[in-house]
Amino acid sequence: MPPKPFDPTLKALVETSPESWLPLVGGPPGPADVIDADIATVSGAADKVIRVRAKPTYLLHLEFAVGHDTAALPRKLLVRNGLLDDRHDLLVRSVVVLLRSEADSPKLDGRYIRQFHGQPAYLSFMYQVIRVWQLPPEKLLSAGPALFPLAPISAVTEQDVPGIIKRMGASLTEREASFVWPATFLLLGLRYTPSAAARLLRGMVSMKESSTYQAILEEGREEGREEGAVIEARRLLRLFGERLFGPPDARTARVIDHLNDRAQLEELHGRVPTAAGWNELIPKTAAPRRRGNKKQP
Repeated sequence: MPPKPFDPTLKALVETSPESWLPLVGGPPGPADVIDADIATVSGAADKVIRVRAKPTYLLHLEFAVGHDTAALPRKLLVRNGLLDDRHDLLVRSVVVLLRSEADSPKLDGRYIRQFHGQPAYLSFMYQVIRVWQLPPEKLLSAGPALFPLAPISAVTEQDVPGIIKRMGASLTEREASFVWPATFLLLGLRYTPSAAARLLRGMVSMKESSTYQAILEEGREEGREEGAVIEARRLLRLFGERLFGPPDARTARVIDHLNDRAQLEELHGRVPTAAGWNELIPKTAAPRRRGNKKQP
């Protein structure tokens, strides 16, 4: 399945605080952790799967969508839901999170039905659809910092955004700010131009960072290109890490510059909030993984 340029940002937000996503979908609460779906070889990778230790334990299967290709998503949800059920033998709740109205489709009505003409349905699969632009910002701001970046693209106008940003900043710790502001800028790019997004975030990030975010948006917006997704993931790793640990040393910077495996980069994103520094995040023994099996010229 082609990579989606915003994957690293969204996956990092889920990994940072998986339990924060439970109130958004209305799922039973409980201790939560992100698990490896391990179904990519069969159906394409699920965006994120959270195991919730409620009564009973269940899986929350999240799929994020920003593009125009969502009409076929219900069938993919069915396949992935079934594979997760079979692999883990747990109840599976599948949820589509639409990040902008352009990703909506009449086919995303919460049901996938198969039936022969004139006969009862032999298959009826239920899933949940969350349209972020219809959500009240309070629901996102009350869920915790991991969902803060969605608030400026919720049911608010451009005039509302500075007030939302101010409320976010007032409640963030330095560690939380290290991942919230980069993610907020990137998601603002779904609704506003890079210059407008930088203006809305003025005072929260420096102009140097803002220009870097613009480059991420321009290079990563080309959907379907592995290179665009890798560029975004690599730069996000630097931005997230530098806000928390300071600039990397020369060795670490070289390692990051040679990371070309998107999965490895996304794995590192998820570890940024809990790492003690660059050396723990990227040990000296770490080596970049090779991406794919390209023929040598």
